[in-house]
Amino acid sequence: MQAQAPDRDGRLPGERDRDDRPSEERGRQVHDGREAGRQVHDGQDPEPRPGDEQEPRRGRPRSAAAERSILDAVVGLLEAGEPLAGLSIERIARTAGVGKATIYRRWAGKEELFVDVLCEIEPPEPEVSGTGGLDDLRVLLESMRTRGLAQRSSVLLHNVFAQMKSHPKLWTEYQRTVIAPRRVAMLAAVGRAVEAGELRGDTDVELMDDLFLGPMLVRTIHRPEAPLPEDLADRIIGLLVEGLGPRSAAAGSGEDAGHG
Repeated sequence: MQAQAPDRDGRLPGERDRDDRPSEERGRQVHDGREAGRQVHDGQDPEPRPGDEQEPRRGRPRSAAAERSILDAVVGLLEAGEPLAGLSIERIARTAGVGKATIYRRWAGKEELFVDVLCEIEPPEPEVSGTGGLDDLRVLLESMRTRGLAQRSSVLLHNVFAQMKSHPKLWTEYQRTVIAPRRVAMLAAVGRAVEAGELRGDTDVELMDDLFLGPMLVRTIHRPEAPLPEDLADRIIGLLVEGLGPRSAAAGSGEDAGHG
């Protein structure tokens, strides 16, 4: 029986049905497979193909564009008059044009997402030196004043904060992630002022912090009609550092103490 000659691709006739594609196409597939293998070996993912899943996988860096779309979607819905209670993850995802899994990869739930939204629409947190005492305290108090002004002038901020009070989980999360760090920063500034000799060292630091914080909280939250002048932070600090007692009486008591 005569042996059959292989074709121009080196295949015997019985092998031709296994892969009838042109050799250059098969070569591309081999090359692509090897390239994908190299990418995986190098710690990279192979290039996605049309129709492949485009969602970022766990462990990858977050997509800034996706996060921006989600935050903007929540703000847009709130501006349109949607109440916090009516905003579901499904509704937010649909508005942002992403999947629900994209949201849950970034936030554990609505409370965490809403806190980030609030941080987006509030004035940014101030930058302090971390070395100053009264100077840093002044910066932090001024930030409170500007936030108070923003809440008065922004219907959105006013409405969101009003609704937050009726959502205990959201309010607790906001207290934990936003308010608590602000208080820590204030206490640290007061402590540095004590160390620098700008404040008395024989008084409880937390009490002094409350004394500085209290007037600004009253003006910004408890008395929304009260004025918030530009020099309010300086006036609060100056008054507390100088003391509230009448100067003449203080001088007289000092003299009496000296004679005693």
